[in-house]
Amino acid sequence: MTFDEPMPVVIVAGLHSEARRATVERLLREVSGSVAVHHDLSTAPAGTVRRSLRDSTGETGYGETPLVNDCACCALREDLVPELERLARGRLTRLAVVELWDSVEPRSMAEVVAAHGGDAFRLTNVVTAVDPALVLACLSDGDDLAEAGLAAAATDQRTVGDTFARQLEYAPVLAVADSVATGPDDLALLRQLHPSAQQVGVASGRLGVTAVAGFDVDAAAAAQHPACARLPHDCDEEGISTLVWRRRRPLHAGRLYEALEDLCCAAARSRGRFWLADRPDSLLAWNAAGGALCVESAGPWMAALPDAAWELMPAERRTAAAVDWHPEHGDRCQHLVFVSPDLDRAGLLALLDSCLLTDDELASGPAASRPTGFDQLLDPVI
Repeated sequence: MTFDEPMPVVIVAGLHSEARRATVERLLREVSGSVAVHHDLSTAPAGTVRRSLRDSTGETGYGETPLVNDCACCALREDLVPELERLARGRLTRLAVVELWDSVEPRSMAEVVAAHGGDAFRLTNVVTAVDPALVLACLSDGDDLAEAGLAAAATDQRTVGDTFARQLEYAPVLAVADSVATGPDDLALLRQLHPSAQQVGVASGRLGVTAVAGFDVDAAAAAQHPACARLPHDCDEEGISTLVWRRRRPLHAGRLYEALEDLCCAAARSRGRFWLADRPDSLLAWNAAGGALCVESAGPWMAALPDAAWELMPAERRTAAAVDWHPEHGDRCQHLVFVSPDLDRAGLLALLDSCLLTDDELASGPAASRPTGFDQLLDPVI
């Protein structure tokens, strides 16, 4: 870069703190004139967030910022942009490395940086640092972040597993730490969880180039939307399996709800989109990790919209619907993906298929709606 260009900013995230710190230290050594900015949210109980700056020689400065609305993440967002602007004005920083605290998810910070950069700085990539030997344990952890001392706010109800899954799946680059405990099954699990990610070894000497490769925040957001997410493909490698379940008939809400506990515990990670017979217009999102399941509405199926509304939808939604269009059901479908070691593929397929409407149920047409547990999960309380 020249100093007339916006300052490049790379975000490094991850619950694996040692791998994350090693990634940041490697970047500081590889890119001369780089500076790392880190907000330590562990000081939040005392009412402040500690900000530190460091380069390849060590810490060069620190400060504190008060909580905003009793939220450490809010304080981070309020403090980060002015700090990046200050570094950019100094015209000495060749790369700003934003090292996120353990449970902070990269998407929210990436969108903040991208929205406020302007001529001063620009987001050039997002990296999640991982220790492959810890992936399965972390993904399978159903504890609340608060129980693990990692909550970012008093109201933070996320779990360790689902937080780690979002950190992993959002980043286009995974910085993979060397570990003597890593086995071929750990690496296979990592590949199957996020097959489209570029994996870069922390010790490879290529992180500096990757950090400024470029990042499209809108494309990254679209890739996370349930309607057009880039889900993994069917795979079986080193004892790790990815099962892709795709069907074109609706699910029976009552039978699916009764099967939820077995389904969300069947794999270390599962996600995708699905369609309930009694909610034909609603595209429903499925996210499970650590035995905890989140089901939520992700808006309407494109097939449920009038033609005039199509032009109001993002191009990615229109493209995804067109590619997967069915002459009778439109873009309505079941598309769930399960990734895990020792996956019972046959049993899982049988259980999922048993939740679909039968031929007789399809032939009988819409029946009177009976309350199911999905009513409590999906309908707002008035």
